[in-house]
Parts: sequence; C-alpha cells; structure tokens
Amino acid sequence: MCNEQPLCSYVKLTRPGRSGSFPFMNLATASTLMATLALLAGGIGLVTLGLLALPGGRAWLTELLAGQERGLLALAWLAVTTASLGSLYLSEVVGFVPCLLCWYQRIAMYPLVVILGVALLLGDTRVWRYVLPLAGMGLLISSYHVLIQFQPVVALVPCSEEIPCTVRYLSVFGFVSIPVMASMGFIFAGAFTVAARVTAGVEPLEE
Repeated sequence: MCNEQPLCSYVKLTRPGRSGSFPFMNLATASTLMATLALLAGGIGLVTLGLLALPGGRAWLTELLAGQERGLLALAWLAVTTASLGSLYLSEVVGFVPCLLCWYQRIAMYPLVVILGVALLLGDTRVWRYVLPLAGMGLLISSYHVLIQFQPVVALVPCSEEIPCTVRYLSVFGFVSIPVMASMGFIFAGAFTVAARVTAGVEPLEE
C-alpha cells in the first residue's frame, strides 16, 4: 500500500512508457492543482444548491445573477471540460489504467462537454433537463466508488482483479482521490445549470 502524500500511485497498474508529467509540471503538482480546483468547485456547487433549495436564497441568486445565465453555463462547461481533460491526462499521459467504475464516470462526464458546449453557444438554459440525469448518475457512481475505496468490504459490484476499483491512484490531502474529483465536477455542473435556469426566471420543476 502506498502512503505518499500528496500522491499515492500504484505502479503495477500504470501503463509502461509514460512519463507522468509535462515539462512544466510534475504529477504531484498537477494532482494537487486538480484536487484544489475540484474541492473549490464542489464547495461552490454545494453552496449554490443550498441557496437554490431556500426560497430566500433562490430570490437572492436570481437578483445577483440576473442576465448572467450564459456565464453560468460557461462555468459549468469549463468544469466538465477540465474534469474530462484531467481524466485524459491521468490515463494517457501519466498512464493510470481506468477501472470499470472510472469508465462509467467517464461515460457520464464526457457527453456533458458537448451538451453544455452546444447549450452555451445557443444560450439554452433548458439544458438542465439533459445535464441533471447524467450528472446525477455520475455522482451516484463516483460516490459509490469513493465509498469502496475507503471501505472495500462494502463493494457490491465486482471489478477486474487486474484493475480493482478499490485502488486509489491518488490520495491528495489524504482523502481526495480521482472519483472524489469527479463527484465535485458533477455537483458543480448540476448546480450551475439549474442556477442558470432559475436566474432566467423559470422554475425548472414547474416547466
């Protein structure tokens, strides 16, 4: 078991011949940056969801962000794009081999880049209808993945013995693994697409 901080890598599950770094940034620095951005995005997303859940908070957000719907969609698109590029960096540059649950999270995350990109170009705040199912599914999978990484005994879905889902390639700050970062991206994208629709003066659940 690897206990290095902020990086915990399992060399036996890493593709050979990968440098694991860019000329200007090594893996430890990159993983710390990704984890910091993910935690920031997740925190902002959770606060946004909390405000949206309260009538007073929703009214305050609507007043504060009126006319900024496209900006909110842009931030949601930026979050999922960053998360997608980060996952590709870890697999294609570093050489980490994605496990089964990692692939399921990618299936939920990658289409959001296109969906939110098109919505951003069109200024379509109704995109929450397509984002929430994918983000919700991805959040459920990533949350389960985090759970079995810390408590392998509760695993319900068997994964490959060669590439187990319980392995943590990264453990930044002692707890931020790859599925933790993914879950923060899903939360942020879902929260900001709903916020974009609410600030447009439409209650999503009443459409």
